[in-house]
Amino acid sequence: MNRLITRKIVDNVYRLKAPQKSLSTDAGVKLPSSNSGQEHGERVGFSNKIQEHDIAIVGGGMVGLAFACSLASMPLTKHLNVAIVDSNPALLSGVCIKKEDPPDPRVSTVTPATISFFKDIGAWKYVEQHRHAYFDKMQVWDYTGLGYTRYSARDANKDVLGCVVENKVLLSSLLSCIQSTDIQKTIYPSRLMTLHRNSSSMGAGSTSSGSLSYELGHTVKLDLTDGGSLCAKLVVGADGSKSRVRELAGFTTSGWNYSQNAVICTVEHSVENQCAWQRFLPAGPIALLPIGDNFSNIVWTMNPKEATDRKVMPEGEFLQDVNYAIDYGFGPHPKSSTSGNGDIFSWLKPGVTLSANECFEVPPKVIKLASERMVFPLSLRHANDYASRYVVLIGDAAHTVHPLAGQGVNMGFGDAFALSKVIAEGIAVGTDIGEVSLLKKFEAERKPENIAMMAILDGIQKAYSVDFGPLNILRAAAFHGANYISPLKRCIISYASGEQRLPIFS
Repeated sequence: MNRLITRKIVDNVYRLKAPQKSLSTDAGVKLPSSNSGQEHGERVGFSNKIQEHDIAIVGGGMVGLAFACSLASMPLTKHLNVAIVDSNPALLSGVCIKKEDPPDPRVSTVTPATISFFKDIGAWKYVEQHRHAYFDKMQVWDYTGLGYTRYSARDANKDVLGCVVENKVLLSSLLSCIQSTDIQKTIYPSRLMTLHRNSSSMGAGSTSSGSLSYELGHTVKLDLTDGGSLCAKLVVGADGSKSRVRELAGFTTSGWNYSQNAVICTVEHSVENQCAWQRFLPAGPIALLPIGDNFSNIVWTMNPKEATDRKVMPEGEFLQDVNYAIDYGFGPHPKSSTSGNGDIFSWLKPGVTLSANECFEVPPKVIKLASERMVFPLSLRHANDYASRYVVLIGDAAHTVHPLAGQGVNMGFGDAFALSKVIAEGIAVGTDIGEVSLLKKFEAERKPENIAMMAILDGIQKAYSVDFGPLNILRAAAFHGANYISPLKRCIISYASGEQRLPIFS
């Protein structure tokens, strides 16, 4: 029996390695494999033929590249022929990062689960060659002085709570990783214009052409804005919150826009910041995240008018506002409870975690602006379906969330890993990688987890959108409960670390 199963897997892999057929017109730039000895990509497709691929990834950002790297790292998927469609010239020229360059304002807080994923696909070693900052403690408090919690990696027997990395470092590391693999990959430096599926695979909103159905068979034809085309057995939409794949394939979404914008920038301290800080203010939270070398990243949520004003105000005024917001502004410092001093949770002291006994600290003062200030509108958006025949969505194309916990990109990396795993399982049993029943397994795994995270983040956002006395007391009780109830604190840390367990069910 085992011999029959092994033989079937080998046959399925061999079938996927068979030469790819072609149809007509231009293709992209074929990147050399790690053992090819070539220094540059080779231009392919000048023979007026459409190149056909196993998988076309539309969107060569962090999540799209992580998915490609994950495919390249698995024995059953590393033989696939992968296309990446993205107009970002960095995918061909590379991302130039100099040690002396100031940090980029766009950063991601990656969880321990994401770090493990990057290590498994071979990308983390490249991240460690550039600026990054692990942190093992976090302080969260609110402007009323009532709500206060400290988290420590030691509370959950972990080494770190996370690591803050510039997006350009993550992108560069994933590019280095994919270029070091043997997977067949082709970069199409363009944007998706139209998507054609044959009539048997049509879903709501899909575009099709009757004359194409005979030629396409079990593939999707993608027309690009530069006039080129390609075909693939599976199209993966990793093209962000305004996904063109989602639009063309007819996926509907649910959600809303928050009446908030986020101001992001990099700032400098006189000392190194080694803690993640977050304070909830009347208009929204402000986060101060360490990124190494005396630098921190700020993500400050506020109403759109304030965001516009703070983007253009003089640097001195902006720094004054930042220091006011993370220190004494809007309300008093919390009073740390270390013994039975009237706190409603003081009776739990004998069993509390170590961080519960730590006193409130004032974040390091910001002395200089080290980057431009950028402003982004905030929204919650979720695709009602992630998968249809031959097309699947991952990352922000499937879901966008409020940035208050830095979970958005980690959800996308979770999608990338889960989808590559499902595809490998399908190949093992001979299933068409574009078959909707296979792709729905990915959706069934990721959708409940993503919805749970989105609900928690949206609930926190809404809880702090109202300044009302009794509600302030309830929020303070929740803060103190998280600080003093050890099992709850450990569950929160484990869930936020990416272990995919809801705290109430852990």
